[in-house]
Amino acid sequence: MAREKEIEFEKYDKVQYWLKSAEDDWQVSQHLFRNRDYSYSLFFGHLTIEKILKAIYVDRFDDNPPYTHRLIYLAEKASLKLSKEKMKLLEVITDFNLEARYPDEKFSFKKRCTKDFTEKYMKRIGAIKKWLANQIRQSKK
Repeated sequence: MAREKEIEFEKYDKVQYWLKSAEDDWQVSQHLFRNRDYSYSLFFGHLTIEKILKAIYVDRFDDNPPYTHRLIYLAEKASLKLSKEKMKLLEVITDFNLEARYPDEKFSFKKRCTKDFTEKYMKRIGAIKKWLANQIRQSKK
């Protein structure tokens, strides 16, 4: 019985690690948005969602999450049931990761990231962030 509690505690700590890291990245994304660094605000929005998905994976399987930045893949591996709308949003958010990290020679993604465009997607990221956080099953300490 003591070993079971120890294992559960370790799992709890791993989930909390991913959630804390995701929240830190969310705060960075907000800071970047306020400072008009829109493309990197969306990049950190992607990191936020990625880490919450990894927390869900650990919570459900008590194993290290897959090494990937592909959000739909992580959601599938975590056995999440997603609507088509949520799947499409995760595809778009995954693109933010790639486009911010590897810009084309015209920096077209950075140019597309106006205040309005970024604000629209930050709201969507915030909404799916909240939904995903509610998918964590572990009991709170």
